[in-house]
Amino acid sequence: MSQEWDMLHTSTMPTIALRGLTVFPSVLIHFEVGRTISIKALEEAMTAGTPVFLVGQKQLNVEEPEQKDLYTVGTIANIRQILRMPGDNIRVMVEGQARGRMLQLLRTEPFLEAEIQEIPKQEAPEKVTPKQEALIRSTYDLFQSYGELNQKLPSDHLVNVLSSDDPGYIADYIAQNIPMRNADKQTILEELHPVRRLEKLHRLLKREVEILELDAGIQEKAKEQMNGQQRDYYLREQMKAIQSELGEDDGSDEIEEYRKKISAATLPDEVREKLTKELNRLAKQPFGSSEATVQRNYLDVCLELPWGKTTKERVSVSAVRKTLDQEHYGLEKVKERILEFVAVKQLAPELKGQVLCLVGPPGVGKTSVAMSVASAMNRKLARLSLGGVSDEAEIRGHRKTYVGAMPGRIINAISQSGSCNPLMLLDEIDKLGSDHRGDPAAALLEVLDVEQNATFRDNFLELPFDLSDVLFVTTANTLDTIPRPLLDRMEVIELPSYTDEEKLQIAKRHLLPKELKRHGLTGNQLRISDDAIRSIISAYTRESGVRTLERTLGAVCRKAAMKVVSEDRKQIRLTEKNLQEYLGAPKYYPERQALEERVGVVNGLAWTSVGGELLEVEVNVVPGTGKVEPTGNLGDVMKESAHAALSFIRSHAEQLHIPGDFYKDKDIHIHFPEGAVPKDGPSAGIAITTAITSALTNVPVRRGIAMTGEVTLRGRVLPIGGLREKTMAAFRNGIKTVIIPADNGKDLEEIDQTVRNALNFVLVERAEQVLSYALNKPQNLEEKTENDSAPKQEPAPLPSCERHKVPSLRQ
Repeated sequence: MSQEWDMLHTSTMPTIALRGLTVFPSVLIHFEVGRTISIKALEEAMTAGTPVFLVGQKQLNVEEPEQKDLYTVGTIANIRQILRMPGDNIRVMVEGQARGRMLQLLRTEPFLEAEIQEIPKQEAPEKVTPKQEALIRSTYDLFQSYGELNQKLPSDHLVNVLSSDDPGYIADYIAQNIPMRNADKQTILEELHPVRRLEKLHRLLKREVEILELDAGIQEKAKEQMNGQQRDYYLREQMKAIQSELGEDDGSDEIEEYRKKISAATLPDEVREKLTKELNRLAKQPFGSSEATVQRNYLDVCLELPWGKTTKERVSVSAVRKTLDQEHYGLEKVKERILEFVAVKQLAPELKGQVLCLVGPPGVGKTSVAMSVASAMNRKLARLSLGGVSDEAEIRGHRKTYVGAMPGRIINAISQSGSCNPLMLLDEIDKLGSDHRGDPAAALLEVLDVEQNATFRDNFLELPFDLSDVLFVTTANTLDTIPRPLLDRMEVIELPSYTDEEKLQIAKRHLLPKELKRHGLTGNQLRISDDAIRSIISAYTRESGVRTLERTLGAVCRKAAMKVVSEDRKQIRLTEKNLQEYLGAPKYYPERQALEERVGVVNGLAWTSVGGELLEVEVNVVPGTGKVEPTGNLGDVMKESAHAALSFIRSHAEQLHIPGDFYKDKDIHIHFPEGAVPKDGPSAGIAITTAITSALTNVPVRRGIAMTGEVTLRGRVLPIGGLREKTMAAFRNGIKTVIIPADNGKDLEEIDQTVRNALNFVLVERAEQVLSYALNKPQNLEEKTENDSAPKQEPAPLPSCERHKVPSLRQ
């Protein structure tokens, strides 16, 4: 940055008075300059390209120094770098070149300028004497000891010292880089003889090492003498001082705040006593202890609970009915049952919380019904998703002594709702798991028992919490996976699958307006005809609920939005004719084969967690050795039903006009299509019986018939479950007649009126009645009672349910 300067003569140069700093030759150092006269001196040296004279100031408090205030000997230095700092300060890096003596201070304004004489550098003797070598080595050892005692000294300083054997440079370098009094450093600077300079530095360095050793010894001795209580007090006082500087409190305000919260809360006596005890323990804990953190977290959780806080319940049948009718179409049975519950609550307000279980296929509105009830009754909603939960601690919480302990989901939901009487929705309760960590379903037994949950104890709280005012609503897709003791505590309300007509109304009233709003469209921009919606329901969705229907309508809205934006269309009309333009080819086609007469093929009816399904049973009879081969990914129960059906047919071979030895030379293959789907259950018994009989007699099964029912070895037809979903599946697939067990006749009232009107139900008690009705060529079958010696009777007339005429749901 600056050119080298000829230092063999006396010269005039800018001068900077240093306060608290001494600069030595052959050393690179940076420092800040703030005084105006010093800044102008730097600027002059930079402009003229001359060195600058750095000289120490005797009195640090003198702002405008004169010659008498400055030492005589200083350092002539070259400026290497200048950096302007925020404000008026300047940071400068200089490199000392040589010692200099100030002969006269020429001026003090606008900057210091002096006449400087260079002091020639005295070289060390070429021949090093043993005394000098011993002095250098001793200095090495002292500087190394100094570095061990003073951890702040950079390690490269020791390396730089050890790499030199020049006594003058060693003295200058060490003096520059260790904290010493300015007067001592000035003494080193003014000593021109290298060896004597190192001797003075050695004495000063030895004194510094001794001081550091004494200081370390004092600290160690004080530490050993200080017992645990004194140490805690000392640290606590230090912490108080630090907190005071930072503007933080010392914890006493926190304790007092906790006391106010406990006093203001509406707590039971047992809870108040427990929290007060925990608070007293917290007050005695030292600051920052792990135990204090646990107790503080415990108090926070307990005090955040809504002890004694409730929302004013709106128990009005009319209000609940209005909300349910506005937000849900259909579901009349469900609405009726919920309104009955509200009516009882209206007459008996002291009635404690109930437990309702809404069971139905996905997408039929279980969760939304619960939310509507919470809104109508002015209860806060607390929702818990239990799907996949397999740890008991998720329900009851962890002991607070564990790291990261927290209360269970029940208490968390209460805390988040801010009320002691919320509607708590336990979603997907049928999908609870269990493993080595416990069974959460067992933990729910206490929660859902209205006789016990008034004193529910969470493992984290260790205090009783009253859940008796909570209205629990659970949802499930099936009851099969819910443990019996847990199911016994709940009142089950079944939500049926939607009929196509109900889906049409739901789409028009709720889904389509919602999707139009989501996609920024109006009812005038996109109009969808009823026939188009019916086609979407039948050809693009196959479900019990309306979730897929909602997504499909969303896809239509996206296509329409694209046309509105890109083609500048003002109005789009979607009809059955142009539906494929928006949704592509249909995904589902009606089961045409289900309406044909075929030999060895029967339409069975199956129940799944997503609704009913039409399940074909196919039978082939081929020459063989009498093997029976059931296929189609069947469970053990269904395989046993096939063997039971075959045993019945063998015992009635004569009446069915089947050769008595068919089981010896005929192989029977029973197949259920869609082999990738697991199937099980006994309700396909009469369908298997009919299919085998049709295949053995070569008599086709009547068209448009479906059936469900379990068959025994004696031919009795036993009742089955899921009749509502199964008949819905038959209705969707165009079936006209459904054969069901006579014992299921009482369940016909639960079937949707539209389905009941459209189907003809045939109630049977024995398999012979099924065969007589289902086979196109009726056989002269005779009923056999379980007692073969009993007199034969003519088959009873086949009963059928009365077809009720109901008003059409189409508007």
